[in-house]
Amino acid sequence: MGISPASIAFLFLLINSMTVSVASAQLKVTDFKQIDSLKNIQNRYSVVFVYSKVCSYCHAMKNTTFKNKQLIQLLNNKFYFLQLDAEEKEAITFNNKHYKFVPTGNKTGTHELAIQLSTANNKSAYPAICILNPQNQIIFQQSSFYSAKDFLQILEKLP
Repeated sequence: MGISPASIAFLFLLINSMTVSVASAQLKVTDFKQIDSLKNIQNRYSVVFVYSKVCSYCHAMKNTTFKNKQLIQLLNNKFYFLQLDAEEKEAITFNNKHYKFVPTGNKTGTHELAIQLSTANNKSAYPAICILNPQNQIIFQQSSFYSAKDFLQILEKLP
């Protein structure tokens, strides 16, 4: 008893469709180097997730909030999603301004862009969400852990 060609074709289609659905559930991350040219093509709001590698709440958001299929779909279809490590060493040019890493000790420091995008009420903390309008002006800035449900409510209020 062998496997029929129809069964093989069905298994192939099933595996292929699972691969496509897994791939479509991936959050598209835009690089700061691309954002200006992308906004010339399609003028969207941008969502920036500012995090620290040593922040447990940041890791929790990456592993829960940003794995939510509904949130991924909304972010991928209506926004540019960017991530910024607060300790990024590489200089970044964004919105016609040059930002760099500012050392605070031997192996510590913070990126200037992370400070700008994560500072709300004169405090900078992580994780931080910063939402920029199509002209790259900050319209929302908050340092807090957000569940997918809470984050969706914020995004759905935007035009």
